[in-house]
Amino acid sequence: MTPAGDGESPLWILAAQLGLLSLMAIGGGVLMLAPDVHRLVTLSHHWITDAQFAAAFTIAQAAPGPNMLYVTIIGWQIAGLVGAIVATLAIIVPTTTLTLLLLRFGTRGEAGPFGRALRAGIAPVSVGLLLAGGWILARAAETSWHGALLTLIAVLVVTKTRVNPVLLIAAGAIAGILGWV
Repeated sequence: MTPAGDGESPLWILAAQLGLLSLMAIGGGVLMLAPDVHRLVTLSHHWITDAQFAAAFTIAQAAPGPNMLYVTIIGWQIAGLVGAIVATLAIIVPTTTLTLLLLRFGTRGEAGPFGRALRAGIAPVSVGLLLAGGWILARAAETSWHGALLTLIAVLVVTKTRVNPVLLIAAGAIAGILGWV
């Protein structure tokens, strides 16, 4: 992503970049795009801070509904209600349009060569994007060794047990309230 030239509206930049990113939303959807969205809004344009990004992502993941809600919150932080609407539409409209076109004009079923190639290619890309997203969020949220330790424990619990991640979010909130992090 390149920084915009002088005079370009943040809403236009947000809509254009999120629209392009949405077309790459595979596997876990826009959750996989968290590293690129983070880079756009924090590093390239400095519209929000790392902490604001991490908070928006966390709130959206804890709330019921689609994974893409963090983009709506980021749009709100950048430009209020209009920003939230623009960000949400930018994420939804391109992928919905592409999906409808593929369903209408695509191959007949998953058995064709295109379907097999797509399935074989998406799995490793999805895993890589998921790992990159987790790494970006962990780096953005950690401010102390206590937080880093809590993150490591959460990763181990999620990967080694069947504990519901919502319980880990609650435990992290309690640890924060008690001042342990």
